Amino acid sequence: MTEIETQSPTKENTDHPQHKKQESVWMVLGTTFITIFLAEIGDKTQLSTLLMSAESHAPWVVFLGSAVALITTSLLGVLLGGFIASKLSPKTVEKSAGVILLLISLMLVWDVIQG
Repeated sequence: MTEIETQSPTKENTDHPQHKKQESVWMVLGTTFITIFLAEIGDKTQLSTLLMSAESHAPWVVFLGSAVALITTSLLGVLLGGFIASKLSPKTVEKSAGVILLLISLMLVWDVIQG
């Protein structure tokens, strides 16, 4: 064997841009899956799906319908997010999202106080 074949992998040999890109794709995929999965557990969509499945006695049809609906709403969110990201800076998007969530929170608190 030559000297190159017997060398153990070094940091230089393993830190290729493609390796980093693959790693970041898996990181984004995993983070997205965990975030959405945890956010969806026990929400009104899941409860509605559960009730529709029980009432219709066609769980696979309900599963298919709810899966297509979730995929469609996710697609809309991704497309809208991509459009917004192309027009605004990440800092502006982050601040705007914070302000919108703050306003929604204040409206919910106001609704509870009034109710």
